[in-house]
Amino acid sequence: MEELKLTHVFWTKDDFTVFSIDGLDNRMSALQNRIQPKFGVIGEHIATFLSSYGTGEFYPHIARHARRTVNPPKDSWVAFAPAKRGYKALPHFLVGLWGTHLFIILAVIYENPDKKGIAERLSKNSKVLLSLPEDFVISGDHMKPEAEYIKEIGIEGIESLLERLKTVKKAELVIGKHLSMEEATTLSESEFLSCVEKTINDLYPVYDCIIG
Repeated sequence: MEELKLTHVFWTKDDFTVFSIDGLDNRMSALQNRIQPKFGVIGEHIATFLSSYGTGEFYPHIARHARRTVNPPKDSWVAFAPAKRGYKALPHFLVGLWGTHLFIILAVIYENPDKKGIAERLSKNSKVLLSLPEDFVISGDHMKPEAEYIKEIGIEGIESLLERLKTVKKAELVIGKHLSMEEATTLSESEFLSCVEKTINDLYPVYDCIIG
């Protein structure tokens, strides 16, 4: 009798449907039981991987959503930065989920005090953004799931986002890769971690430029 081949995927569709659970307590319970253990696995592996670049030791920060009292979170993530406490004021990498897709991104968010300097450095080295893989996306707001393909907005779109980063207090910059739920739920743990590593490898020249 032919042996059945079992494929153990890392993410399941149930992981994505967490964000459609009603009520803060119920959704948080599902996040803590279902998603955060997976963020723990990713956190340990990718923090070691990022530290191996030699630009400093990176630490994982799993989103706890502790300040929420009413509205349940619409997304969740594990962040990576070269700081044990807090990451939001630093450029950081994120691996996380919305209900529709998974994201592997590099983010500069509104808490960063050096947004003007970052925008100027990226503007002078825009080729590091234009040379990213064709399926990479860019956005000016980490709170929204939508993003645009870099290849489609081109240099004009990039310059517009960088100008906004320089001049608008709440402006942000988010760059990376999205995986649809359908795509993410086909990958084993090792395949998914390899995908994260490759995405970070592609993003690292941008990170180098950002940190100057």
